[in-house]
Parts: sequence; structure tokens; C-alpha cells
Amino acid sequence: MRSIDLESLEIFRTVALEGGVIRAARKLNRVQSNVTTRVKQLEQRLGRPLFRRQGRALVLSPEGERLLGYAQRLFRLADEAENDLKRGEPLGVFRIGSLESTAGSRLAPILSRFHRQYPNVVVELTTGTTGALVRRVANFEIEAAFVSEPFTAPGLASRKAFAEELVLITAKGAPGIARAADLAGLTLIAFADGCSYRKRLQDWLGASAIMPARTLEFASYQAMIACVAAGTGFALVPKSLLLAMKSAHDVQQHEVPAKVRRNRTHLVWSGEPSTSLGKLIELIG
Repeated sequence: MRSIDLESLEIFRTVALEGGVIRAARKLNRVQSNVTTRVKQLEQRLGRPLFRRQGRALVLSPEGERLLGYAQRLFRLADEAENDLKRGEPLGVFRIGSLESTAGSRLAPILSRFHRQYPNVVVELTTGTTGALVRRVANFEIEAAFVSEPFTAPGLASRKAFAEELVLITAKGAPGIARAADLAGLTLIAFADGCSYRKRLQDWLGASAIMPARTLEFASYQAMIACVAAGTGFALVPKSLLLAMKSAHDVQQHEVPAKVRRNRTHLVWSGEPSTSLGKLIELIG
């Protein structure tokens, strides 16, 4: 017999997303004692603690993290079921992820068209590295994500979305780069581990037994390109991003071998696509 109802899950999910009982009670228009009681009842039904205290903060336990993934999936399916029965059009919250480069150079016109055609859908876009985005899709934190080759996504569906040309960039006036050995002793500028472009570049260098003198990690392409332009080191970026940011004139571009240069962005998701995801796939073509 099912012991979890959607109302209890909604209360649990709100506490988790709002980071505490007080804010959750305010959002749900409930008294704090009611919210606390419902969470405790849910924990008793499951026989597992869903939250733990860290100082004054309330954080999810490992069991709570797992339940939140299921809750997000269940509410997405509930929204989709109601939508299909009532209108047959997408609506509600549509959570997707993307590489920062894809978000900056590819998604704006697509999401603009999506919004015009389906104004009742609220798109929540989050950015991250390929590795981080694949994990979030697998955990049902987001519904789909645009990720780059190379990636491993067991259990997830995928389709090719965009073809990209990657270029190596250095400061203007820097010596030409004809082979991996020309980068010996220089500084690699990249996103954190989990970035597929970083892995592609490191694999190319590693094949020639080349190691960067050091690696600087940044959280945005704007900062990376500015650092390269200042002469700090080198980076591998999509050519489309340089054009979109109008930064091509700030750096010197170097062609890399085809196996490094040619790259594709994929859209990955779990299970059957929702109505919103299906419409997005149609727009990608």
C-alpha cells in the first residue's frame, strides 16, 4: 500500500528547496508547526531521516537527496499528466542545463522561439560542466542538458544538437602553435575537472607527453578569455562563442588537429521526453 502522498512530498520538496521550515511555511501558506509535523510523519513512514542539522542550517541527508530526485520526477510527471489531459500543450516549470558556451552562443534564439510558442512554460536554465550536468540529469534534478563530447551517460537518452569548431587561443603576438609540444611549459586556463573541452585538450597534450606548467581554473568564459588576452596562458574554446562574445579580436587563434577541433554538443535526458522537452527537441531540428 502506498504510504507517500503528493502533498507530503510537496511539503518535503519545498523545505528542501527553500532551505528551511520557516521559508517553506511562508511559501506554502502553512504554519511552521504543520510543516515540521508533516516532515516528521514522512520520515516515520520511510524509517529514514530526510534532513540533518549543520549548525543553524537544515540540510538534506543522503536519503533526503534521493527522495528529492524522485519527488522532482513525480511532480514533473504530475504536471505533464494534468497538462496533457487539460490542454495538450506544455506548461509549468521546465528545468534544463547547458554548458556555458552553448548557453552563450546557441540557445538564445532557440529559447526565445520556445517562449513565444509556449508562454505558459517557465524555463529554468542552469550551467555547468559536462560531468556535473550529466549527474544532475541522472539524479532528476534537471530534465535535460546540453553537454559536449566526450561524455559518459549510462542509462540516459541522447541526440546530437550542434556541431562545434574548437580553437586554441593565446594572447595576441604570442608565438604560433603548430603542435602540442609548442605548449610545453605554458599555463592551461580552463573550467574545473568535468569540462569536456578541458579533457579533449589534456588528451591531446598527453598523447605527446606534454604537461602544462600549471592550470588555472575559472568559472566563466569571459574571465578565461580576459586572462588569455592578458598573456597568462592558453585555452580551448568554441569558435562560435568567440564570435558571440565579440572577443575574437582580443586573442590569437590557432588551429588544432581535426580530432580536437571537431566537436559536437548533445542533448541528454532520462526516460520518455516530457511534453516540454519534446517541443524543445522539435525546435532543435
